[in-house]
Amino acid sequence: MRHGKKFNHLGRTASHRAALLSNMASSLILHKRIQTTVAKAKELRKYVEPMITKSKTDSTNNRRVVFSYLQNKEAIKELFSIVSEKVANRPGGYTRIIKLGNRLGDNAEICFIELVDFNETMLAASAEKAGKTRRSRRGGTAKATEAAAPVAAPVAAEETPSAEVVEEAPAAEVAADEAAPEVPATEESTEEKGEDA
Repeated sequence: MRHGKKFNHLGRTASHRAALLSNMASSLILHKRIQTTVAKAKELRKYVEPMITKSKTDSTNNRRVVFSYLQNKEAIKELFSIVSEKVANRPGGYTRIIKLGNRLGDNAEICFIELVDFNETMLAASAEKAGKTRRSRRGGTAKATEAAAPVAAPVAAEETPSAEVVEEAPAAEVAADEAAPEVPATEESTEEKGEDA
């Protein structure tokens, strides 16, 4: 019976699953972004995020614990030197999953899994959003009167072009009325020609 075994076994034996997750975690740490299936990415997130948390405190014991999972010296160096500095002030949520659609061969759902602090484009976009501030609808009375004065002038300027548009509209209708009688005349002439033939 498999009571209480809720995690995804990924269709592998325990040793195969451990080797898969270890290899994927090393690749994620070294390359900062990898492409895989959504099921593997969700399991990898649960596997790698506790290691990233351990890397925040660089001690011999933490290095040994993480090495017991990863078995890759290069990944350990990268994790405890570069990655830990970037995530030092982040309280969790070090990875992001970006879904890409389905794979052509077997229709499996594929995605990118990446380290959040290493995606430069998203960091730049969030910095631009951070520049905007929320403004309250309630303001001082002096601000309200200053805002009301400039608004009145553009409204008057907008009314003038709308009057010109109204004048142009009947002219277009007159042109359409002149063109309309020509169409039936050509139809009548073609009908007369058809009767004569």
